[in-house]
Amino acid sequence: MPENLPPEPQEVLAERLNTLLDVVAAEGGSRYTFPEIKAAMEARGVHISRQRWHYMRAGTGPMTTDTPLLEALADFFGVPVSFLTEADAEVPSRVTAQLELLRTLKEAEVKNFAARALTSDLSPETLLEIRDIIDQTLNRQSHDQD
Repeated sequence: MPENLPPEPQEVLAERLNTLLDVVAAEGGSRYTFPEIKAAMEARGVHISRQRWHYMRAGTGPMTTDTPLLEALADFFGVPVSFLTEADAEVPSRVTAQLELLRTLKEAEVKNFAARALTSDLSPETLLEIRDIIDQTLNRQSHDQD
């Protein structure tokens, strides 16, 4: 897809659902499974099949226009329906905060991995230089994404 074209509605929905699953995992330690999603939807009076859930998360099928399902998913994740369906919808503050936390944790993982992989044969000065390079790179990437 060329960069200047807006994303398709089903792609927006897929990206948002996957983001919410990541946020939930950050908050509680694990992603929801399909049986948990299905049970939550049924508790709200709507049905979702495994195949439909797959298409919705992959963004490969037609856009889901089932309003009760979209409303139930939004309610389940604690976001407005517009967040699931509109590319320019405001990101809820809870989601933004959790995404920032996830990015920070990933950056820390990179630093820890590099430190473990490189510490055995390098001088303390070299390790500090490597740390600074990693920090600069991560900061640059963070600013590029904003």
